[in-house]
Amino acid sequence: MNIKDIELCASYWTVAGNTFPGDGSEISPFPLRDRAEACGRTGWKGMGFVLADMKATIQQIGLADVRSIFADNGIRHVELEFLVEWQHTDARGIAAETAFSEMLDLCSKLDAKKIKLGGGVLEEGEPDIPMMRDAFGKLCERAAPLGIDLVVEFLPFAQINTIDRAIAMTDIAGITNGGMLVDNWHIDRGGMTAEDIRKIPPHLLKAVELDDAGPEVVDSFFNDSTHYRRLCGEGVIDIPAQIQAILDVGYTGYWGVEVISAEHRKLSLEDAARRAFDTTMAQFETVTFPQSVTA
Repeated sequence: MNIKDIELCASYWTVAGNTFPGDGSEISPFPLRDRAEACGRTGWKGMGFVLADMKATIQQIGLADVRSIFADNGIRHVELEFLVEWQHTDARGIAAETAFSEMLDLCSKLDAKKIKLGGGVLEEGEPDIPMMRDAFGKLCERAAPLGIDLVVEFLPFAQINTIDRAIAMTDIAGITNGGMLVDNWHIDRGGMTAEDIRKIPPHLLKAVELDDAGPEVVDSFFNDSTHYRRLCGEGVIDIPAQIQAILDVGYTGYWGVEVISAEHRKLSLEDAARRAFDTTMAQFETVTFPQSVTA
C-alpha cells in the first residue's frame, strides 16, 4: 500500500457550496452534474450527500441520470448522512425511522455502502448506552442484507462524544456492519489524540474524515464545527499523526474530507474541490504505509 492507493471522498459539505448544517433545506445550490464533474476533474473517487439533497436531485433528473453522472465521473463511493434521533421511541424516533427507510432505499438504488449517524444531543444528559446500543444493533440488522455499513460519528457536542463511548455503543456481538467514523476535527476538539485512535478495535473503524481546526474554538463547538473548519494543513491539528494512527489500526477504506467553513463555501466549485483534494493528499506524504495489506 502507498499514497497511490489512497482514494478520497468529498463529504457533502466540502463541495455543497453556500449551505451548511441547519441551513433550511441544506440542499446544494450546485446541480449534481456540476459537483460530480468538478470532483472527477480534481481526483475524487467518492461523494457524500445529505438525504434532502439526494432526494431533490432524483426528483429533478431521475435515478438513471444520477447513476450515469457518478459513472461518467469516476465516483465509485457514495455515502448518505446524517441520521439523528434514531434511538428514540417517540415522534422523533418515528421521523428517524422514515428517514432511515428512505436512506436504505436510496443506498440500494445507488449502490451506496455507508450511512452516517449522530450520537444523541449533549443537552439531553448522559447517554443510555445499553438502550442506544440495542437500537443501533437493530438498525444494523436491517442494513446488513443490503451490504450497508452504519457508522456513528462521535462529536464533542453529542452524547456519544468520545472514542470510549463510541466503542461501548457500537461493539455488538454478531454485528459486523456497524462501527464508528473518526473525524480528526472531533478528535482534536474533543481533547483526544492519535494515541486514543489506536484504542479502536479494527473491526469498528469503518470510516474516516479529514479536515483541520483553528487554534481556538469560535463561540461554541457547534458554531466552530459549522463555520470555521479549515483545509487540511491550514490549522493546528497534527493530521499526519492521526492518519498514521488510523493506518496502524488497520484501516484500508476510502478517506472522507469534510470542510464545513464559511470561507470555503464561498469558493467556486472548482476551487473548493481542487483545494480540498490537494491539501488533503499532501497530508499522506510523510506517513508510513503498511506493507502487508492493500487498499
